[in-house]
Amino acid sequence: MEIYPHADLSIDQQLALRTAAVNLQREFDGTFGTETIERFLHSSYDQFASRASIANFLPLLAERFARQRLTALAKVEGKMHVGKPVVLFLCTHNAGRSQIALGYFQHLAGENAVAWSGGSEPGDQVNPAAVAAMKDVGIDISAEFPKPWTDEVVQAADVVVTMGCGDACPVFPGKRYLDWELPDPNGLSVEEVRPIRDAIELRVRGLLRELDVPVAAQD
Repeated sequence: MEIYPHADLSIDQQLALRTAAVNLQREFDGTFGTETIERFLHSSYDQFASRASIANFLPLLAERFARQRLTALAKVEGKMHVGKPVVLFLCTHNAGRSQIALGYFQHLAGENAVAWSGGSEPGDQVNPAAVAAMKDVGIDISAEFPKPWTDEVVQAADVVVTMGCGDACPVFPGKRYLDWELPDPNGLSVEEVRPIRDAIELRVRGLLRELDVPVAAQD
């Protein structure tokens, strides 16, 4: 199998990416060929490569992001039937509002729906105050990471929820969009983020009702 073509990668990173490619090929066997899978993995790696703060986790992040993108592409091309609503949460940095919304949606919907998130200008990490505020309600979003939106991810979503990304948010004809006007948690304390968190929870619960998605988690 091809080693990742960047010469500056360590042997460990090359091995991790090769393992990621094997994992993805196993999962998408019969759906996409090796060339497509490796292209998505490599381009996903490039999305994070400039962020030194997460360098040790780059292969893992690349694998997770490539998996999401390949799943989205398979849905768009009719190669995979998800069979449940897909919601995409977007904000500017994918560090606060969209991550809180993603956390609540996944917690409440469980396996009954699919949720993704992205940003027009992804930050370096999820807002620590947002992580702490969600921990207060028993939801762990510390393993999440800011990532960009891609065309296939937007096209695969049944509903796109935007939160403050303005004209930078992607617009595709025929797609259902919701715009949630909420303060940006960036630079706020945990105490200041909590009301934003609670407002997002109410909106997420309302969206689940609209989509007729049963709440899986027991509060």
